[in-house]
Amino acid sequence: MTSGREGRFHTVDVSRISPRPQGATLLTSDGVRIEARYEPCASGPTGTAVVVAHGFTGSVDRPAVRRAARTFSRYAGVVTFSFRGHGRSGGRSTVGDREVLDLAAAVEWARSLGHTRVVTVGFSMGGSVVLRHAALYGARMHEGRTEARTDAVVSVSAPARWYYRGTAPMRRLHWVVTRPAGRVVGRYGFRTRIHHRDWDPVPLSPAESVPLIAPTPLLIVHGDRDPYFPLDHPRMLAAVAEGTAELWLEPGMGHAENAADEPLLRRLGEWLTGR
Repeated sequence: MTSGREGRFHTVDVSRISPRPQGATLLTSDGVRIEARYEPCASGPTGTAVVVAHGFTGSVDRPAVRRAARTFSRYAGVVTFSFRGHGRSGGRSTVGDREVLDLAAAVEWARSLGHTRVVTVGFSMGGSVVLRHAALYGARMHEGRTEARTDAVVSVSAPARWYYRGTAPMRRLHWVVTRPAGRVVGRYGFRTRIHHRDWDPVPLSPAESVPLIAPTPLLIVHGDRDPYFPLDHPRMLAAVAEGTAELWLEPGMGHAENAADEPLLRRLGEWLTGR
């Protein structure tokens, strides 16, 4: 699995903000077709769009993703999509590496719909992807990729470092990703098609990405009952931000979009649109 060099993206060209929901197929720079859905802001046209990046084994149609999209649509237009290897998107999952290209395509599509401000929120694997995307396409490293940039970032339940196996759920996940039998379980049990190759080179980690994100606003959110990643992960991310990120440690919260209740989603919507 290799990051390579991110380039331009072919997306649907819409000259104004759409008044009704619509679907699209986006093509990433490495040729993977990504299913995406757009929902306009429920309160009327707005210049802001929220792009939602789901967790591993999720998809655009999962109930938790739809719940987040409905809540965020109170504040802004919303783009949801399925990462490669998930849902009806093509390709195979690289578990956070090439997925940055999928997110960049979704951000570009949101801008093509007429939104002048596009913000990203990611959960678990998606949380690591929004951090890497903000670093690679941000003010410090964008290399002309301005249409794919994000204007604010929220990372929920993300790891700080790769290859973490310190909890039982993460040991099971590594078995699914790295073993042939596990990938069969992923394909037929979780409807997730996983690439068989290891990362080469290893992509920029979340902790390495965070210092490159400023001055883009960054919010790190984590539950104190997360069974996958303990609290040293969000604390590490906040520490390397050196005062340029906010940290919310949520009492009683578990992991990712499934654990994000309505009050938290509303607070995230207010934070994203208040920036």
